[in-house]
Amino acid sequence: MPGNSLFLLAALSCAAPAPVPPQAEFWTRLTGLCGKAFEGRVLEAPAGDTSFGNKTLVMHVRTCGADTIRIPFHVGEDRSRTWVITRAGGGLRLKHDHRHADGAPDSVTQYGGDARLPGAAGIMEFPADSFTAALIPPARTNVWTIEVDPRAGRFVYALRREGTNRRFRIEFDLGREVAIPPPPWGS
Repeated sequence: MPGNSLFLLAALSCAAPAPVPPQAEFWTRLTGLCGKAFEGRVLEAPAGDTSFGNKTLVMHVRTCGADTIRIPFHVGEDRSRTWVITRAGGGLRLKHDHRHADGAPDSVTQYGGDARLPGAAGIMEFPADSFTAALIPPARTNVWTIEVDPRAGRFVYALRREGTNRRFRIEFDLGREVAIPPPPWGS
């Protein structure tokens, strides 16, 4: 019988490590970008939308805490937007923190939602939550997507409004860091 115990112990020590949950791997990929900034380009936008056209787009993974990652998104000189990803309720949550130049919160801020479970290591979808639906009724069917793929060298932020043709997609080149931008408004 002692030989059986050794065999069992040897078999257990050779077992494959437990898989990393997709949201934990996604979090690790994001924190691996902490302190870095990258320039992006619009790949898809609604017809006639010029809000991001001909402007420098920079995302900066500015702070990475135990439960919060803050990613300011600069559109030209406009530093009003920050994507905030938090660990919440056993999952991940995306919120959009919008500020005025004086740091005051915009009237349309803190919208977003919780990630669909289980998600995938490189991509998370965040459907609009009830707060968003009340704040911005047309956005009640929004789904935001964040993709982090260091091997392919890209970070993607996307929005789709289900049931409509509203689509927005920006891709950031992770292979080319840019200078750290000024802090976002309100920081």
